[in-house]
Amino acid sequence: MRGASVYQLLVEGKDDVKVIGALCAKHTLPNVINIETPKDEGIEALLRQLPIKLREENWRTLGIVVDADQDISARWQAVKDRLAANGYADIPSSPPLTGWISSTLPKRVGVWLMPDNRNLGMLEDFARHLIPNNDPLLPKAEKVLSEIESEKFNRYSLVHRPKALIHTWLAWQEKPGMPMGQAITAQVLLHNAEISNSFIAWLKRLFDLPA
Repeated sequence: MRGASVYQLLVEGKDDVKVIGALCAKHTLPNVINIETPKDEGIEALLRQLPIKLREENWRTLGIVVDADQDISARWQAVKDRLAANGYADIPSSPPLTGWISSTLPKRVGVWLMPDNRNLGMLEDFARHLIPNNDPLLPKAEKVLSEIESEKFNRYSLVHRPKALIHTWLAWQEKPGMPMGQAITAQVLLHNAEISNSFIAWLKRLFDLPA
């Protein structure tokens, strides 16, 4: 989105930028949020950049979106430590289910842990919940992955199984292999699933956008 906004959203990678951008567009959010990712991408790069970002003066509200990955407590603590070191003392011990938003300092900060602030996982797990209910291809994609894993043919690590699942499913659509963000725009993935509605509601609260 735009480059000089006082409303900024820091995410791990380009897929996050595309998915969140597509959701914002489908929900007709005002085009005021600058979504950016660290130059090197990934959680370690984001965590390194976060203290620098917090000390910058060109933003008024900052959202932070990171994957819970395999240890939601450790991921939350890693973000919490960097926020606490920069004056944010009102951070709860665990992430609120509806996403966290600071309430103490003039410059607002919020955090969302993908997929839903409660479960392990990543952006691709979030996207998995955007597949329409009772879609007949999803169980077949899950079965294929289970079969190749049982025969040890999989070249992906099991940690990245959600990536393999969503991209396998996307490969079987009318236009094979669409990126996740494009699939939201094309309405192949739902923009108004429960999980995406919760995420958009957090964005609206954080950036004080019309409900």
